[in-house]
Amino acid sequence: MRRILPLQWLLSLIFSIQMYLAMFVIGVVLLIPALIDRRYAHTACRSFCAWVRFSLRLLTGLNTEVRGTPPQGEVLIAAKHQSFLDIILIFGAVPRGKFIMKRELVWAPVLGWYALRIGCVPVNRGKRGAAIMKMMADVKSGASLPGQLIIYPQGTRVAPGVKAPYKVGSALLYSQLGQDCVPVGTNVGLFWPRRGVLRKPGTAVVEFLPAIGPGLGNGEFMARLEREIEASSDALMIEAGFSA
Repeated sequence: MRRILPLQWLLSLIFSIQMYLAMFVIGVVLLIPALIDRRYAHTACRSFCAWVRFSLRLLTGLNTEVRGTPPQGEVLIAAKHQSFLDIILIFGAVPRGKFIMKRELVWAPVLGWYALRIGCVPVNRGKRGAAIMKMMADVKSGASLPGQLIIYPQGTRVAPGVKAPYKVGSALLYSQLGQDCVPVGTNVGLFWPRRGVLRKPGTAVVEFLPAIGPGLGNGEFMARLEREIEASSDALMIEAGFSA
């Protein structure tokens, strides 16, 4: 095992370097078309997601799998967030995904500009009450374009086995939108951690669960959402050999 790890780390480093290079190249090549038509912004992002999945498998032996039925219409998606990989898999599986994202990402080269172009809604995590109000106002006013609105209910990446509270913003959006909410579980953090270079071989999974219909109260909705996402994520991690 000690002999394999340095090679795996090196391949993981090569993967990371070429991934960011691919982001830059795809972003620059499709920049002008994306300025003219937002569909090309989606094309650029989806092409990047496909490349990441292909190169990840080729270089590091990490396969990816999307389970369940990704939604096609106007819905709220509430997902477990363990690393950048679950963003890639969820976005690549839906036709018009856009994220509730932290405002700092707006300034990230290429990534930030395309995020705004596809309709992502930036929020300031340092001002919770104001951030929630601004987020809801942006969604209501149409600042985010039609599609599948993706939110991470815990508000940040959470490592496998770590408990973190689910925040009320998901329930407020669910109530405001009056749409189905599709929970998503994952085990990606076992193979692509929130920090570090190493990408481990295996099968990283995101699982789209049955939709929660509109009309539930905030407390009932949050309890059901947390229960279903955590149960799915725990089962996927156990399947991959994780034990807390």
